[in-house]
Amino acid sequence: MNFENISKKLDAYERLMRLDKPIGILLLLWPTLWALWLASRGIPDWIVLLIFVTGAVLMRSAGCVMNDIADRKYDGLVERTKNRPLATNEVSAKEAYLLASGLCLVAFGLVLLFNKTTIMLSFVALFLAATYPFTKRFLAIPQAYLGVAFGFGIPMAFAAVNDYIPPLAWVLLVANVFWAIAYDTEYAMVDRDDDLKIGINSSAIFFGKYDVIAVMACYAVMLGLLVYVGKFMGYGKFYFIGLGAALVLACRQYILIRNRNKTNCFKAFLHNNWIGLVIFIGLAIEYYIIR
Repeated sequence: MNFENISKKLDAYERLMRLDKPIGILLLLWPTLWALWLASRGIPDWIVLLIFVTGAVLMRSAGCVMNDIADRKYDGLVERTKNRPLATNEVSAKEAYLLASGLCLVAFGLVLLFNKTTIMLSFVALFLAATYPFTKRFLAIPQAYLGVAFGFGIPMAFAAVNDYIPPLAWVLLVANVFWAIAYDTEYAMVDRDDDLKIGINSSAIFFGKYDVIAVMACYAVMLGLLVYVGKFMGYGKFYFIGLGAALVLACRQYILIRNRNKTNCFKAFLHNNWIGLVIFIGLAIEYYIIR
């Protein structure tokens, strides 16, 4: 295999792992960082932080590969996914299985540096990542399952830092589930017509004409739960300013998705990175001021 072929193969692997589209990594990372700052009272160990950031990249990449393995017979039928490496046979199924396995093994090697509780939780996280792609076949709102999978870094962060999982961690996880339903419904609104043709379930299909209302209701519940977290922890104005900024950004989502324009719905999905960011900034500043 010459250099050009190697370069093409590496490019295909990169696209298979969606490293060219980091939005998924960020949406996985923000709730994990919220949890790390909460669990460590704003002073996370830099090694723990590095492991979780690396783990987020590895597991999101593995999740994308596993998703494309599960959907390889469908992706070619959907306009947005027809050029994915498995759909175009740039990467074989065997290569994809090996790549996903390798990413998971590296991630597990990192988890072994933590306590037993975190190691046990990692098996649950792997199960969620591996099974999520198949939930689109039988769950009416697979986005809720995605929210659990994308938010499972929350209990793992608490376990890694404190070796136990407080009830507040589960409140944070539920908030992330509603956030995931909101942003992934916006994503699903782009593919609704194709999903209906091939028989794939999504929250956009389930909510139907109430999709916009449902998205905004999920943002409201998510932010309401985060207000509860702030009140429970006794946070001051900076945390709530962060939530206020997130509320403004969520209201902008309504402007983008109200007419169900596919381009704007996808833009709204991408903008969720900023919601996660402003919440984190408010939380981080709160702890910085306390110190």
